[in-house]
Amino acid sequence: MTWLAETIMLSHGWRRWLILIVAGAIAAASVPPFFILPALFVALPIWVWALDGAESRRGWRRLFGPAFRIGFAFGLGYFSVALHWLGAAFLQEGGIYLVGMPLAILALAAILSVFWGLGSALAHMMWSGGALRIFAFASMLSLAEYARGHLFSGFPFDLLGYALTANDEMAQLASVVGTYGLTFLAALLGATLALVWPADQRSLTRRLIPAFLAIAAIAAQVGYGSIRLSTTELTPRDDMRVRMVQPMILEHAGWDVADPDTLVTRLIQLSETRLTPDDPGLDAVTHLVWPESVFPFFLNRYPQGLALFARMLPDTTLLLTGAPREALADDGTPIPDNPGYNSILAIDTNGETIASYDKSHLVPFGEYLPLQSFWRLFGINQFVPGTNGWAAGNGDRLMRPGIGPAFLALVCYEAVFPGDIGDPAEAQFILNITNDAWFEGSIGPAQHAHHARMRAVETGLPLLRAANSGVTLATDPLGRVTDQIAESVTAVLDVVPDQPLPGRTLFAAWGDLPFWLALLVSAGLGLFGARPPRRIG
Repeated sequence: MTWLAETIMLSHGWRRWLILIVAGAIAAASVPPFFILPALFVALPIWVWALDGAESRRGWRRLFGPAFRIGFAFGLGYFSVALHWLGAAFLQEGGIYLVGMPLAILALAAILSVFWGLGSALAHMMWSGGALRIFAFASMLSLAEYARGHLFSGFPFDLLGYALTANDEMAQLASVVGTYGLTFLAALLGATLALVWPADQRSLTRRLIPAFLAIAAIAAQVGYGSIRLSTTELTPRDDMRVRMVQPMILEHAGWDVADPDTLVTRLIQLSETRLTPDDPGLDAVTHLVWPESVFPFFLNRYPQGLALFARMLPDTTLLLTGAPREALADDGTPIPDNPGYNSILAIDTNGETIASYDKSHLVPFGEYLPLQSFWRLFGINQFVPGTNGWAAGNGDRLMRPGIGPAFLALVCYEAVFPGDIGDPAEAQFILNITNDAWFEGSIGPAQHAHHARMRAVETGLPLLRAANSGVTLATDPLGRVTDQIAESVTAVLDVVPDQPLPGRTLFAAWGDLPFWLALLVSAGLGLFGARPPRRIG
């Protein structure tokens, strides 16, 4: 191991790039759904050793010099592997976009790697040869991850902290420090083996102390989670029985060819399924949930469909469905230059929409086109077939339909943003509708579902997640899956949600305050370790 550490320190040029890209790819094995945690402990020390051997620069080249390139190369390997599943979307439409898949994945990985490059450069500015350098590393890498999740609309997929959520016990710490807090811990603990090698004048026992401390920290995390899971009492609701439909509607992008009558008939037939001979069907259901993208058309232009919904719904059943919502003026005419909204509609037994939520956190290049005027010069209005994108809603995610309890509404991608899903104080559960059919056959749906589960842990609210093609699932307020439908299966799922946890989780009350405190203390330790030695005499 000493030879490996010294080889990495002395590497330069293409060899350094290759080593770090491979190390980043190894680190990606720690993300959901793989959760190979040792990969993080193997890969992050390589980054630290590379910074140990990085050349120093002056002026602006200090920020974009060798230390930046080290972080960028590691990130390029990490994001190319962790997010490779996004390429599955290029297999749609008969694969006519397949030629652009490698370029798109590498381009996205390169953009995200800029954050890690800057974090690496900032860490190197407070670098030292001692043990405190891993605090500089952890603080600046977690700061880069926070920036990645917030700047330019944010893209917090596969934050490093998810590596520490491999099971229900480990995930519970997110109720205290959130996913960004776990990201700081993952960066700090994962780098500890860089303090064991290369061997120097210290004894092996002394060098192994950081590794033992990292193991003890993970054991404490598991212990805390076990205690929380075993001592928290949950109470099922007596006022809700939810039926979620996973319809496998693959015409989600076919605005020009979709047959509304066929789609609506399929949804109604599935919704009225009787799972057993004694199943009362919808008569026992208070909330019927349909996922995102089941209607490749505006419902207000299909009034016969609303009439069919009214006939289907019993008097006590509320339909919560994903649907495009057309932007209309007060006189009922479409608003010019407004493409409409990607929405959740609450429809009552009269077929009337009594509440709605418009998705506010849109997917760049999927649901809106950044720098649209530039792309229009090339005749490009949207990269995703179907519509010309969506308008963003006002961001108020608390839905109060007037029938049943209030809840936090999240459409697809919005569930991946830690601490940014709305105020959970008034909500009784989280509803996440999604369409992951774009990524069917990849790890994307499982990864996306795990991200959503963590929002339940952070807030102490049960999660109801209805997916077009999977994964449809329900969790308790501790994030444990209580029931689910497998991917690529047409089925319905009946669940009785739990009450939310009494009081608020510490994360819901404090937000990212523990993360910022840890970051400041860690950065302070890094600066302390980098201070110049005092002169004597």
